[in-house]
Amino acid sequence: MLEAALVITERNDSIAQKGRQKNQIKCDTDSVAGCVSQRACVYCGARVVLNPVTDAIHLVHGPIGCASYTWDIRGSLSSGEELYRNSFSTDLKEQDVIFGGEKKLAQAIDELVAKYPSPVVFVYSTCIVGVIGDDLEAICKAASKKHGIEVLPVQSSGFIGNKSAGYRAACDTLLRLIEPPQSRKNQHSINYLGDFNLAGEAWIIRNYLHEIGVDVNVVFTGDSSYAELKTAATASLNIIQCAGSMAYLAEKMEQIYDIPYLRISFVGLEDTVDSLRRIALALGDAGMIARAEALIARETARVQPILATYREKFKGKKAAIYVGGGFKAISLIKQFREIGIEVVMIGTQTGQREEYETIHELVEEGTIILDDANPAELERFMVGQGAHILVGGVKERPLAYKLGVCFIDHNHDRKHPLSGFTGAVNFAQEVYSTLCSPVWNFVR
Repeated sequence: MLEAALVITERNDSIAQKGRQKNQIKCDTDSVAGCVSQRACVYCGARVVLNPVTDAIHLVHGPIGCASYTWDIRGSLSSGEELYRNSFSTDLKEQDVIFGGEKKLAQAIDELVAKYPSPVVFVYSTCIVGVIGDDLEAICKAASKKHGIEVLPVQSSGFIGNKSAGYRAACDTLLRLIEPPQSRKNQHSINYLGDFNLAGEAWIIRNYLHEIGVDVNVVFTGDSSYAELKTAATASLNIIQCAGSMAYLAEKMEQIYDIPYLRISFVGLEDTVDSLRRIALALGDAGMIARAEALIARETARVQPILATYREKFKGKKAAIYVGGGFKAISLIKQFREIGIEVVMIGTQTGQREEYETIHELVEEGTIILDDANPAELERFMVGQGAHILVGGVKERPLAYKLGVCFIDHNHDRKHPLSGFTGAVNFAQEVYSTLCSPVWNFVR
């Protein structure tokens, strides 16, 4: 059935239907030529990870469109510095492409450091820079020596992969910032990896962890600063929220600094409860475990009755999910289940094989599972599966509305937190406000 519906047959192995095809799915590969992939580019992946560093100068070496494309694409709230809110670009033109942009880059760094004193400058490479061959490493090294601050190249030019390659490029840059610990590690201190504080989520989770006795050393990279990032090696445990963007960094820190890591998720009630328990157990403190259970009991008692009222309103509703990483997709399946909605289509841009195996176990018979989908496939399977609501990113919003399907942005433009116990309630309320809106009575 799926093969007959696809125009581009090379996509057959990237789509499966539970109960009708084998659960092995082709993933973590380059996009198929001819498909309008929903993935972002290498540079975008790097910018997403690094841009929340609040007191850094973020300089995009490339045409102005690259800087404008990624400026403020996520909320990434700050409790202090606001320098990261500026979007700087070398604005390469035709002449620069012909004769090279190294002099223009060096001049831009000089001007920015003079106008905006900062401890670090991130210089992002873009597609055109990879083509013309500007030596970012040499320019940044010279600028660092000249100004006495760290000027770090981010090797995120195009044609070297997809958004996942950008995540790795950003993580390699962060590794250059981290300093070896000068003293013993704090036994109850952790680094929180893969949260970008889109709508204040990092603050919510920090409060939960503080209540049970865990000190959050630094968040990678939501509301983070240069000085905090330097101290990352003093923590005794790393926890990873977004595995797609930060698993590479966690693995490197385990190899270099002997810091173990846990993959957790604070998306949805079930995963929030499980994550708090696993963190307390990993740190091995009986008092911490008891405090975690007290927090879980209190918040669950508060949230469960609210979710129960929504379950009654959502009977018979079906959801489609298309998000960036597999960790979020897995949590969203559970979260929809908590409010009584069946997931009938699910896909990711950068999911890994083990994540797809977990997804296959969680979903019901007949659910469509797809990797690196294009708009034509999303349309076909949303309509074919009878989905009433789509959870995705900003690129999927117009498609959903054109099809008369409700939409929830789980990534870019939202202003309310969707993590933790608070996020579980916010998510249910948002699903209700869009799914049960009277406007859908007027859609044919």
